[in-house]
Amino acid sequence: MSNNDILRQIRYTFDFSDSEMIELFGLAGQQVTRAQVSDWLKKEEDPAFQELDDEHLAVFLNGLINSRRGKKEGPQPAPEKRLNNNIIFRKLKIALNLKDEDILEILEMVNFRLSRHELSAFFRNPSQSQYRACKDQILRNFLHGMQLKYRDNAS
Repeated sequence: MSNNDILRQIRYTFDFSDSEMIELFGLAGQQVTRAQVSDWLKKEEDPAFQELDDEHLAVFLNGLINSRRGKKEGPQPAPEKRLNNNIIFRKLKIALNLKDEDILEILEMVNFRLSRHELSAFFRNPSQSQYRACKDQILRNFLHGMQLKYRDNAS
């Protein structure tokens, strides 16, 4: 899954306008233009498409956390230079204030079954033996489940 796909899916799920997207970047201390956001949201075939790098996606997710949970006291966490699915998954979990049961329920909405132990392995420290890399399929199913829970049920 590309960073652009993830950004598009989150925008669609929460029905964010361009202004709200710019505001989310701003909440994490990054100023972006409407043109940048627009180019990141375009399909790969579009000549104006711009690839979203890991650091900008990390800033966006940090802004989403600040928006939904409030800013932490003291200095803001620096955006990661390199992201993987585990970090993205963890940031979404924090932003949406989800517990393991909530995540399993969201995955269940798209008929994707995962045990509590499998799920907890994604949020472990990479140096632990129980750590497991989160595959694209799991993140994709989680994003789709988020869409069902937060967008489709809101109307």
